[in-house]
Amino acid sequence: DLEAAKKKGIPVANVPDYAIDEVADHALSLMLSIVRKIPQIAQQVRAGKWDIAPCRPIIGLTGRTIGVAGFGNIAKAVVRRAQGFGMKAIGYDPFVPDSVFEAYGAERVGWDELLERSDVISVHMPLTPQTKHSFNKDAFRKMKPTSYLINTSRGGTVDTDALVDALKAGEIAGAALDVLEVEPIAKDHPLLAMDNCIVTSHCAWYSESSMLRLQEFAALEVKRRLTGEKLRHVVNGVEA
Repeated sequence: DLEAAKKKGIPVANVPDYAIDEVADHALSLMLSIVRKIPQIAQQVRAGKWDIAPCRPIIGLTGRTIGVAGFGNIAKAVVRRAQGFGMKAIGYDPFVPDSVFEAYGAERVGWDELLERSDVISVHMPLTPQTKHSFNKDAFRKMKPTSYLINTSRGGTVDTDALVDALKAGEIAGAALDVLEVEPIAKDHPLLAMDNCIVTSHCAWYSESSMLRLQEFAALEVKRRLTGEKLRHVVNGVEA
């Protein structure tokens, strides 16, 4: 309870920077898997079907546009990786100055332009009352029918029912999600029966290295508090 802690002068801290590379890697892995249709192809091979041009159509990524919704540390890492695949980058974030977008070679765009121009949208927004269900029925209708949605941020930024409808109607080409509104996902959820959707188990944060960093960084923050040092990541405005 951030407000209750604030009223009592108790700082609340978190550890936001222990898995930036892992989440960015996972976002790119999801993008490659859904665009290249790797799960379906691997399943076909296991079933004895060998096709050198399977699951058509599959788009190439060079020259395509990746759009990032939110431009924090993970989004920046995703942009750097996507540019390595020859993708152009655009981004939406009303709280980040133009100079930051320019430093990463990304074009700043408005919300509607992000939806309309992106071939792949990677979501990197916190879940707030303002961002809840940002990707809703109207948003999916503005996206290209050939576009893909990747979400490694917060499940509630995407209206799951609207996403199911959009995938069924062909309003977007596919989605790959590591986070959902309700976790774990129900075994009979329609997303799990769709070839144009990949769901992973909120595991983008994880590697053996990131787990060690999480434990170390949390302990260091406690140590800073006990020795009178300034905390690095206070989330309720109590610095003392």
